[in-house]
Amino acid sequence: MTALIRMARKTGITLSRSITLILILFYVAQTAILVHLLLERTKLQEEIIAKDAQIAEMERQNAELREKLKIFEIIDDFQRGFTPKEVQKIGETIFDQSRLFGYDPLLLMALILTESSFRKGEESEMGALGLMQLLPSTGYLLSHKYEMPWKDESSLFDPHYNIRMGSYYLFELILKYGDVKKALVAYNIGEYAMEGRISLKMDLPRGFVNTVMKKYEMLKSNYPDSLFG
Repeated sequence: MTALIRMARKTGITLSRSITLILILFYVAQTAILVHLLLERTKLQEEIIAKDAQIAEMERQNAELREKLKIFEIIDDFQRGFTPKEVQKIGETIFDQSRLFGYDPLLLMALILTESSFRKGEESEMGALGLMQLLPSTGYLLSHKYEMPWKDESSLFDPHYNIRMGSYYLFELILKYGDVKKALVAYNIGEYAMEGRISLKMDLPRGFVNTVMKKYEMLKSNYPDSLFG
């Protein structure tokens, strides 16, 4: 607007007050329209961003639901003795622990298949209990370490409790040995035996690890539409 008046003055054009007022009003109107359009565009952009975020969240939730359904399906195909409600709780726990520690749920389920075949109330000849086959002595020590309430060894027959503790323990072993397969060996033979073999430079037993990995590959093969990994 100022530039327009200056140009008029330079060219010798004299503007009356009324014309100047009209030009000013015109300029103000144009500015108001421009500001309005800019605000509308900003509002539209914010709405688009909000809708994109909403769509992304819905897609995340759908992917999460599909992953859980796949976990439920696999558990239900192998479990023995659990009710549908218990299967759901086991699936939720496996999903949560896998997200927490970065596990592939198929690997965690392969470990459970190797340890207990997903049988309810499983107890080994060595006295290991539950889905992830933890010794009561180990469970007692870990319960204090991980601040998980301990009643007695029967706590290990609670699938939710057992999987949480086993997942914590496996993750601790992975961090300690820096390798998933070594962690699986330690999980199977115990840390004391593991340290003894390492100090004596003995070969580590491969049977348990090989079985877990075979079951892991079996799950990936039998469930090719898996969303995991």
